[in-house]
Amino acid sequence: MPDSLKGTLETILVVDDHDMVLNTVKAVLEQANFRVISANGGASAVKVARETDRTIDLLLSDVDMPGMSGPDLGELLKRTRPDMHVMLMSGGADGNLLVLNYGWAFIQKPFVAGKLVQMIKEVLHSEDRSQLGGQEFDSRKDTKKIPCDQSR
Repeated sequence: MPDSLKGTLETILVVDDHDMVLNTVKAVLEQANFRVISANGGASAVKVARETDRTIDLLLSDVDMPGMSGPDLGELLKRTRPDMHVMLMSGGADGNLLVLNYGWAFIQKPFVAGKLVQMIKEVLHSEDRSQLGGQEFDSRKDTKKIPCDQSR
């Protein structure tokens, strides 16, 4: 991974109820020089956050999980960790609709590892830690549509 995409040992709490996604994101972030704490759902993320004395710089959570949604988890954790950044991810077609109400950063799954790391660095270094208006980090804003040749 290029040095420009490497982190500086910030701590990220990654939460996803799908083990494959959780393990892949964790590996990408560790390779990018972030400290990673992980949990496979909202309840376990709350427990992990409660038990760690380490600063959690960013919550990176799936939007749609059983028991507790990513936005609900973000709201809950921000009560005790108001300086924590929040970034949500979703593979669902309407995952960003929930996120826009909170103004938090959002990335659509599937994503490229480099884009994920770039967005995390932007969020971590944003001045407003509550990220109001976080829509500017929406990964789909720079997606280019490729026209299909209908003549074939």
